[in-house]
Amino acid sequence: MADDIWYNDNHVWATVENNHAYIGISYYAQEELGDILFVELPEVGDRVVQGKSFGEIESAKTISDLIAPLSGKVVEVNNDVINEPSIINEDPLGDGWLIEIETVDAKELKSLLTQEKYEKHIKEVSQ
Repeated sequence: MADDIWYNDNHVWATVENNHAYIGISYYAQEELGDILFVELPEVGDRVVQGKSFGEIESAKTISDLIAPLSGKVVEVNNDVINEPSIINEDPLGDGWLIEIETVDAKELKSLLTQEKYEKHIKEVSQ
């Protein structure tokens, strides 16, 4: 699975299949945030734009904007994480996904980081 996960430098990931993408936060992000208490997500039918906020995530430490790695129309929201945000801490790359979008421009993937480049990015920001 790691090979087809793309990241932005705001620690939000996307997996793409055909013209749909699942979006969530990285393992590193949930670790830095600590216990996640609340998540605010867009509604089905809303449009998200690459590089723009599509919601917020609140932890015991802080409130952070969720920055979209790709643009598209929201086709599904993971209500499980709204009802039980700790799922994001337990499984950020699986059951802790946030939204599913129908993507518009696959070229946006070129601006995202591969797993290897993202790990290098984490090392740089952690120093």
